[in-house]
Amino acid sequence: MKIKSALLSTVAAASGLLALGATASAATVTVKSGDTVSKIARAHQTTISAIEKANHMKNVNLIYVGQKLTVNGADTQTTTSNAAVSASSTTQATTNNTATTTTSQDTTSTTTSTTNSSDSSAKAWIANKESGGSYSARNGQYVGKYQLSASYLNGDYSAANQEKVANNYVNSRYGSWSAAKAHWEANGWY
Repeated sequence: MKIKSALLSTVAAASGLLALGATASAATVTVKSGDTVSKIARAHQTTISAIEKANHMKNVNLIYVGQKLTVNGADTQTTTSNAAVSASSTTQATTNNTATTTTSQDTTSTTTSTTNSSDSSAKAWIANKESGGSYSARNGQYVGKYQLSASYLNGDYSAANQEKVANNYVNSRYGSWSAAKAHWEANGWY
């Protein structure tokens, strides 16, 4: 009986130490306006992939202000609580995520050479707000993923033309996608 009790208390102490060790290596970060997974990874000397895996992210370009992310380690306790905390914020985007994951990955690969990761994140955020990431979305005179005026697109509603025109519009009006996002957050449009 004493041996069994000693064994159980040793196992409990060891698992407690493991839990403490895992918690010490993982940090929880609350996403602020303007944050990107890339920016958070650099600040905490980790990788985008590590953050993606630790938080079971389906789309690293889609994070929300107030969302809690685990960085520098995959603590199962922290990840579980993060999943519970962020479940409510990601539930509303789940329907959009399924439809836009492929599209946003394609967009990211075509714009990486011309924008930095912060701008890529802002661009994806604007596209999600404007159209849910759909190139075929329409709202009166506004067309496509970035809800550009039909007159800007000159009858060419292809994905490539929407990307090109959106980049030109944002660069000439705001200078960057990050600045366009800041304007959108302040005014509800860009």
